[in-house]
Amino acid sequence: MNRREFIAGTVGLAAIGATALAADEKAPKAARPIHKAIMWDTVGVKGTVAEKMKAIKEAGFEGVEMRSHMDQEEVLRARDAASLHIPSVCGAYHWKKPLSHPDPKVREEGLEALKQTLRDAKRYGASSVLLVPAVVNNEISYNEAYTRSQAEIRKAIPLAEELGVKIAIENVWNNFLLSPLEATRYVDEFGSKAVGWHFDVGNIIAYGWPEQWIRVLGKRIQKFHIKEYSRKKRDQQGLWKGFDVPLLEGDNNWPEVMKAVDETGFKGWVMTEQPGGDTPEGLKDLAERLGKILAL
Repeated sequence: MNRREFIAGTVGLAAIGATALAADEKAPKAARPIHKAIMWDTVGVKGTVAEKMKAIKEAGFEGVEMRSHMDQEEVLRARDAASLHIPSVCGAYHWKKPLSHPDPKVREEGLEALKQTLRDAKRYGASSVLLVPAVVNNEISYNEAYTRSQAEIRKAIPLAEELGVKIAIENVWNNFLLSPLEATRYVDEFGSKAVGWHFDVGNIIAYGWPEQWIRVLGKRIQKFHIKEYSRKKRDQQGLWKGFDVPLLEGDNNWPEVMKAVDETGFKGWVMTEQPGGDTPEGLKDLAERLGKILAL
């Protein structure tokens, strides 16, 4: 091969490489192995369970996170009619009957409510339940909340293991488990794969950064709640007003959040728990905004 032929061949290979690179840049991004759902209690459209399920499906969601202690047969009929999935069940009584309560009777009732939530989840085909583990206030110390809640959850672990349903602890504004390091310790001390985490992205913004929590919690995360939060509204209008902002228009750094999610290797379900689902149009907007976040 002479010099002219060599240069011509090199230029040709470069052109092929450039064309391939350009084509690769235009190629659609591979979809994440993540499915879209919505939390049942945020669906404000009027109607029966079946009618609400139908509206959820038509809006573009694949699943719904149900509340516990509902009529199982009605839920199952509505789920199947709408061709939806139920990946998670949220406990209906963990605020009213917290596992950290000073009264042993209340703790016992809270434990039974958790067990029923696990049974509901099994019936619906859900792989985890959402649990607020404890409440800290002027009557319940941090240390008491820690030890009492762990003691009660341990009583539910055998049932969770038997049913194959995980107990997923959620980070909420309950003055408890306020750092990701403590959260991982709390979960790991159970020594059971039946206990994990249900990570709420929006709840953390008021006092931290969700991407940092996600990276620390890692494989412990079973499900995600997708919510938005505005620190500006919090500072100007009050703590709870921070949630009064549409998805993608608050202070979440969604590209960084999704990067952290990818680093954990997460596969499964995310549920939006966001205001706005009071009409079919509002539900559709939520589904579309959630889809945009998952595509980042």
